[in-house]
Amino acid sequence: MNDRSFIALLSIFFAHIFLTGPVGAALPLALDGQPIPSLSPMLSKVTPGVVNISTKTNIEQAEHPLMRDPVFRHFFAVPNQPRQRQGSSLGSGVIVDARRGYVLTNNHVIDKAAEITVTLTDGRKLSAKLVGADRESDIAVIKVNADHLIEVQTGNSENTQVGDFVVAVGNPFGLGQTVTSGIVSALGRTGLGIEGYEDFIQTDASINPGNSGGALVNLRGQLIGINTAILAPNGGNVGIGFAIPVNMAVSIMNTLIDHGEVKRGLLGVTVQDMTQELSQAFNLSEIHGAVVTGVHAGSPAEKAEVEPGDIVLSVNGHKVKTSADVRNAIGLLQVGDEVTLELIHKGQNVLREAKIAAPTLITADGETVSPKLAGVMLRDLNDRGEGGGVLVEKIHTASYAFQSGLQPGDLILGTNRRSVRTIAELKLAAKGVKDLMLKIQRGDQGFIVVLR
Repeated sequence: MNDRSFIALLSIFFAHIFLTGPVGAALPLALDGQPIPSLSPMLSKVTPGVVNISTKTNIEQAEHPLMRDPVFRHFFAVPNQPRQRQGSSLGSGVIVDARRGYVLTNNHVIDKAAEITVTLTDGRKLSAKLVGADRESDIAVIKVNADHLIEVQTGNSENTQVGDFVVAVGNPFGLGQTVTSGIVSALGRTGLGIEGYEDFIQTDASINPGNSGGALVNLRGQLIGINTAILAPNGGNVGIGFAIPVNMAVSIMNTLIDHGEVKRGLLGVTVQDMTQELSQAFNLSEIHGAVVTGVHAGSPAEKAEVEPGDIVLSVNGHKVKTSADVRNAIGLLQVGDEVTLELIHKGQNVLREAKIAAPTLITADGETVSPKLAGVMLRDLNDRGEGGGVLVEKIHTASYAFQSGLQPGDLILGTNRRSVRTIAELKLAAKGVKDLMLKIQRGDQGFIVVLR
């Protein structure tokens, strides 16, 4: 049954309900000689391929800074073993390769898991091992060894359109496998701050806690997305759920299977969305593409003669609508991959070819940058599309910087009103400064941390 036939049958069904009033007995199997539409035949093929995932995690409990002092620990005979407690979580996964036992899920479902258990719809509980995970895209691959697995057929998310009927299958709230339905509400959702690389399918099919990692399928039973997150301002489902397109998920999955990790490379451009004002300034008839605002020195983009002011129209043949499209396309490439950019350069359509380079990652002890950053481990992030920054990779909880508000994962973008993209620039900007005022990006929030 195709989508058009399904919609026609739905119309017959609802017309019958509205015209005849409430039904006091069981619904008939057919209306006007047509069978009542049901998703059951399709779901009978899909649901065995959607599994429950439970994990156990060993969590080190936070300690008072005094507990880290070896003299204090020795005096009070405090054992040196770290205090831990065991946590657990529930999620979902999709069997995408029954022969090899590969299960696709979200990274946040299995993150830091010491044990991973997969439960099939037939009741079997299987121990799983982690094949690889990518935090930036929130995709992970786990593997189980078992016979008679059933995989979900993979579709093509590029063929998905707004208004398509979809079904979400998962394990919400640990209740057991549950099916919800809806439509595709929007495509290409970005800028949500959920993941590093975002190109979400938005749906109103209910995606509740525990559904993460589950399947979003079309009416043919083809996997088109991996359920990931919901927008829940009041803590409940409001009909705004997000799924990672299966094309992106499968691309990352293949890399994780082959290499165990995603080694993203560097193109070396900073881009921004095309606006109406910019399109008028560039004398363009349409508002699409991404404007190159910066090119890193010595980068593949510079070698390919990409310049600020160029407009990116496509990457490897894929049309660019926003700057997020450029970031996502480059983020799926590996070091050494060739990339072809279609640009408008000085009013002319041109092609530029570049080879993705290995990012320059430099780490440093914060004390070598400034005495106020003692106890902080820093790392360059000049491989990122936003133009870099200095990451607070680790920080000692007894350090002055931590007590002043600095936290692991903070991104230093500037100090004392000077932008910094690298550790070298941070060190230069901090030289001879009495009070170190750090411009910090933490998630979607920006603020200043002052080290006096």
